Amino acid sequence: MNRRVVVTGIGVAAPGGIGAEKFWKLISTGTTATRPLSLFNAAGYRSRVAAEIDFDPDLHGLTPLQIRRMDRAGQLALVCLREALADSGIEIADELALRTGVSVGSAVGASTSLDREYSVVSDSGRDWLVGHHNAVPHLFEYMVPVRFAADLAREVSAQGPVSLVSTGCTSGLDAVGNAYELIREGSADVMLAGATDAPITPITVACFDAIGATTSNNADPQHASRPFDLNRDGFVLGEGACMLILEEREAARRRGAHVYGEISGFATRSNAFHMTGLKPDGREMAEAIVHALAQARVNADEIDYINAHGSGTKQNDRHETAAFKRSLLDHAYRTPISSIKSMIGHSLGAIGSIELSACLLAIENGVVPPTANLETPDPECDLDYVPRTARERRLRRVLSVGSGFGGFQSAVVLSEPGADA
Repeated sequence: MNRRVVVTGIGVAAPGGIGAEKFWKLISTGTTATRPLSLFNAAGYRSRVAAEIDFDPDLHGLTPLQIRRMDRAGQLALVCLREALADSGIEIADELALRTGVSVGSAVGASTSLDREYSVVSDSGRDWLVGHHNAVPHLFEYMVPVRFAADLAREVSAQGPVSLVSTGCTSGLDAVGNAYELIREGSADVMLAGATDAPITPITVACFDAIGATTSNNADPQHASRPFDLNRDGFVLGEGACMLILEEREAARRRGAHVYGEISGFATRSNAFHMTGLKPDGREMAEAIVHALAQARVNADEIDYINAHGSGTKQNDRHETAAFKRSLLDHAYRTPISSIKSMIGHSLGAIGSIELSACLLAIENGVVPPTANLETPDPECDLDYVPRTARERRLRRVLSVGSGFGGFQSAVVLSEPGADA
């Protein structure tokens, strides 16, 4: 079975605002949402810049019980799911509930709540031996990130395949890719797919400080995320979530659903090389791109836009540039490429799904989002990285890629509604 899969609903929570409309306005105008870290006292940390969400769960309809039990990342995912369902207009009930699944990506799970609760049970780290007596009764739920997926399934009584994908920074792409494959093979008719992470916590910031992956440009937070710029010095840690409604294409057509685009190809590879290191030739990412294009039956010269991983680390941006040249050959030089991490930071496992929503909205609006803060291009990153200003362009086929610690490389091909892929 080889069924076609379309996206009919989008829900986004990203720095700069909750909701797909606010998200699109921010990234299409090249506005940055990076700022001094404020979710905890970051004095003494190497990197004190973050891309935070101003989020009040009360204002977004969460109940007191949900606010008490759910980690911040779970709350963001729930808000996104509700927006995506309303956007799609789909009703999941009766027999359809049995054919509806959930696929959620997360790199660091309920790290916000685990960090907070460890501080409680250890008296802010004073006690080496800790007990459960002062912890919340649902502490165990924070340790098992699949709880995110289970909570979303319970929200709509989805009784199909439910899973949590955790492949580092490619989790958001891989979770949607997993959902795509389940519909494609006939294991589900509808999938609620996306990712969420709220990693701006003391322990997570310390982890990235330790390996020097994040920016130390604390004096200029708004311009600290500089993918493909000669003066870049690491990524800005962010938070966020995105949920998409995926449907089998013919069923979506029958119910008259609005279709943002079709997922026409997905592939993932590992470099089996190093936890954080990347080979300069970009071979593994290129392999993922080539296989995603082959599955989509799309030639390299048919790609109209590439949403880059574009983290803003020296080696990643050069690795990606090499991968695009290796997979798209001469067409890589003619293709607009951009990184929205320049505006909303890097929300780890969530970013891949957020970037897919950016691609779908770019197709819908005929606009390529820019790479903000790209002032002095790195000569080794010599492709068209759309500096600072968006461009109007019809986008028939779009490629989105991700690169994750552990050596993971993933690629997704999206097509304009009605395109023969």
